[in-house]
Amino acid sequence: MISPHAPLHVALNVSDLAQAEAFYSGVLGLQTVERPFSFPGQWYQVGAFQIHLIMADKPYQRPQDTEKWGRHAHLALAVRDLEATAAALEQAGCPVQRSASGRAALFTQDPDGNVIELTCIVDEPEY
Repeated sequence: MISPHAPLHVALNVSDLAQAEAFYSGVLGLQTVERPFSFPGQWYQVGAFQIHLIMADKPYQRPQDTEKWGRHAHLALAVRDLEATAAALEQAGCPVQRSASGRAALFTQDPDGNVIELTCIVDEPEY
């Protein structure tokens, strides 16, 4: 049996690296880390986890069959203040969709339409 013990990274395709960097660094405030590759992209560190942006001719295409972004493939990040997060996203001109379930979560999209969940976790889990 395979027994993974920790998440390492997620790779997301983007079509415009400058726009993506403005979103991930500027709006989300993520810190970049050095990458060992020469092909276009950018890496970000979030705790012990990384987000890898990879340039692609055709970025992720969301299914059109649901209006609820949480039902699309997405990356989830924990935040401490959901209302401040929503306000910052709206001020930056980013789309915001509240969780349809009523839980303390919202969804936004990067410039390529990759869905990002931002959820408020009061008691952080131990991994």
